Amino acid sequence: MSERSTPEDEASDAAAGLTFVVPKKEISMVPDMGKWKRSQAYADYMGFILTLNEGVKGKKVTCEYKVSETVEKLVDVLATMDRWIDETPPVDQPSRFGNKAYRTWFSKLDQEAEALVSSVLPADRMAAAPEIAVYLRESVGNPIRIDYGTGHEAAFAAFLCCLCKVGALRVDDQLAIVFTVFKKYLSVMRKLQRTYRMEPAGSQGVWGLDDFQFLPFIWGSSQFVDHPTLEPRHFIDERVVNEHHQDYMFLECIKFINEMKTGPFAEHSNQLWNISAVPSWSKVNQGLIRMYKAECLEKFPVIQHFKFGSLLSIQPVQP
Repeated sequence: MSERSTPEDEASDAAAGLTFVVPKKEISMVPDMGKWKRSQAYADYMGFILTLNEGVKGKKVTCEYKVSETVEKLVDVLATMDRWIDETPPVDQPSRFGNKAYRTWFSKLDQEAEALVSSVLPADRMAAAPEIAVYLRESVGNPIRIDYGTGHEAAFAAFLCCLCKVGALRVDDQLAIVFTVFKKYLSVMRKLQRTYRMEPAGSQGVWGLDDFQFLPFIWGSSQFVDHPTLEPRHFIDERVVNEHHQDYMFLECIKFINEMKTGPFAEHSNQLWNISAVPSWSKVNQGLIRMYKAECLEKFPVIQHFKFGSLLSIQPVQP
């Protein structure tokens, strides 16, 4: 290997030797959860989340950062998915939730996912498209139940992690991954949730952090670390939310909750209300990471749906 090789080169060298496989479920019973926590996939996934968490620390969404060609292509993919929502209006049906038009929208993505992923991959990595496309399909909700939750969100993070592993996204894309790609993903998911009245998957009601998302709260709280004026107690103030939501993901999430729910904040979003009493953003951030592991990544009902291939492997971490 040349002396000037970068981590990306090593990653793509590793990917070059891989035989890509279509990911499948490996966690079928509660005792299998140990396999997941010891897996290379878990280490890589968590490492990816924490790297981005570190990358956005103290930075505004509106700060200056590099936008690569791959990032632009990813935005195009998400814009296509967004356009399909406009082309697939909700149908008249007796039940208020779970509009069946979502299934029509989903089948479009199901058919096109591989082509969409191919449009983002470097020419020498096209063989990875079927493997990576699985995570894109899994990231938008379930067409049978017409629901969406943190397991689907995790699939999108896994999709981005795989793109890093094959060298399509690089180390200097970190800010753009969160502030451009993930932000666009969130806006498409919110539009899906609104348009088709999707049910929250496996929701814990008021005891969960949020009906649909978790990661933007983690990364969003990291953005606030060492903020000179805004403290955790400020995010329940609607004026603060309206003034700063473009700069901070966390506030954008609060704004969406306020639009979707009625009644006192302390009642419909009890966990978040409790978080507003935490003295510092770094404590909020650490607490949310712990909560994410406990409430999402260590919960069988979430992880039983996770799929493992060559890029996110069920094999145990090599010591």
